[in-house]
Amino acid sequence: QVQLVESGGGLVQPGGSLRLSCAASGSIFSIIAMGWYRQVPGNQRELVASITSGGSTNYADSVKGRFTISRDNAKNTVYLQMNSLKAEDTAVYYCKATAASKTIGWGQGTQVTVSS
Repeated sequence: QVQLVESGGGLVQPGGSLRLSCAASGSIFSIIAMGWYRQVPGNQRELVASITSGGSTNYADSVKGRFTISRDNAKNTVYLQMNSLKAEDTAVYYCKATAASKTIGWGQGTQVTVSS
């Protein structure tokens, strides 16, 4: 298991930006895939973006061109840069660690609220 701690959420106006961070414990960060998910009450958790150990990225269609996932293996941290935020981006955002296609950790979540 990997311990994950998210930060960077908050309240932002439509069109604004936020950067989420997810710090991981342990020495295996460089070899695990990381993902950002989000969930609103009553809905299932959905994938927002993911990044492999090699740096390949994948995005949900709803965030392509607005969000960027990146990782800093030296800091055991994955980031989600969110630009041009919309009200429908409001959710609790979670990071997830995966190894060999198996989930090995979830963060506690950080709230992102987009509202004027």
